[in-house]
Amino acid sequence: MTVFGDLRSSIQDLFEGRTAPADRAAQIRQMKQALVHARMAIDDMRAGAARTRSRLGAEQTELNTVRRRREAAAGIGDQETVQIAEQFAASHAERVAVLEAKLAAQDAEIALAERELGDMTAQLKAAAKGVGDIPVPGAPSDSELGLPDDAPLRQELDGLRRAADRQTAERDAEDRLAELKKKMGK
Repeated sequence: MTVFGDLRSSIQDLFEGRTAPADRAAQIRQMKQALVHARMAIDDMRAGAARTRSRLGAEQTELNTVRRRREAAAGIGDQETVQIAEQFAASHAERVAVLEAKLAAQDAEIALAERELGDMTAQLKAAAKGVGDIPVPGAPSDSELGLPDDAPLRQELDGLRRAADRQTAERDAEDRLAELKKKMGK
């Protein structure tokens, strides 16, 4: 994520003294906002993984249904239906394998992002206390790193979250509609 790269660079600048003392407090506030956006990005990644998990569950259900139908057709000696069911089973099995790989990659990406975020949060807390023995004038406290007293920013973030949730719901509805149309042959 570029947010992490920029944030990591800013923290490094603070620790290595490349930031003017007068600019440190402002830069720390900007980095706090970047951390909040990074947390939101991780939430979006989790939502994406949840959608993939849902699609994977649906594909596994379809695969199991097709396999049951193939067995039923084989039980009554309907070879044409068996062949068709095998083709559908192969297609669903391939989708299941792709979705499993995608989900594993998403889970790994989330874990990596969470570790990086934790490291950077700890570094930012240290930077907020001061670089080395040099105190940062007006530096925020640890409790401020979550921006609990910044109502306008919280409102903006809440609005962004609602918009993201709305988009997610719309995408899910479109996916379900497309799946229904596909099942109905349209």
